[in-house]
Amino acid sequence: MENNHQPPPEKSRFRRVCVFCGSSPGKKPSYQLAAIQLGKELVERKIDLVYGGGSVGLMGLVSQAVYDGGRHVLGVIPKTLMPREITGETVGEVRPVSGMHQRKAEMARQADAFIALPGGYGTLEELLEVIAWAQLGIHDKPVGLLNVDGYYNSLLSFIDKAVDEGFIAPSARHIIVSAQTARELMCKLEDYVPEHSGVASKLSWEMEQQLGYTAKSDIAR
Repeated sequence: MENNHQPPPEKSRFRRVCVFCGSSPGKKPSYQLAAIQLGKELVERKIDLVYGGGSVGLMGLVSQAVYDGGRHVLGVIPKTLMPREITGETVGEVRPVSGMHQRKAEMARQADAFIALPGGYGTLEELLEVIAWAQLGIHDKPVGLLNVDGYYNSLLSFIDKAVDEGFIAPSARHIIVSAQTARELMCKLEDYVPEHSGVASKLSWEMEQQLGYTAKSDIAR
């Protein structure tokens, strides 16, 4: 349940947040409720949304909540996925792109922070790529996990195991911010300060924006 005792700040440090989430609603109603609560939290903080552009599943719920609250919604979606992930009327601005690399790069470029709701392979792939970009120093934007009902406990345990085994630096573990509610997660993201040392300069991020999308995806691998 959301903690309503802590009021949101009058002005957020973020103008737009990118949300990764499933195109399915999930089996638990708590996943769907969390998507709606996250959307309302963004509205309260006067934050716009960028997301994968779908109107189904958790994508549809979070985008509708933000749109209904009067904030701008930008959906970035490959043209080939539009028949599959968009049903009925679209919400907000839809920006078609040619492929998955362009989708991820455009969402990353537009956002000041990233949040992952529960999702499947696509959500994990998008999440891990922006974490890898942060580790490399391509960006220093906060990355949050909305760990609804412990959905991401196994992923967090795996990452902790990778730290213990020497594959992820302890400072890079700090890249991932997690919480069980939208309010708590947004408070943590607002306070986030990077601790890791990247291997790429911020200049590389700007250069990749000019050179195109493929280079960024290659560097992040």
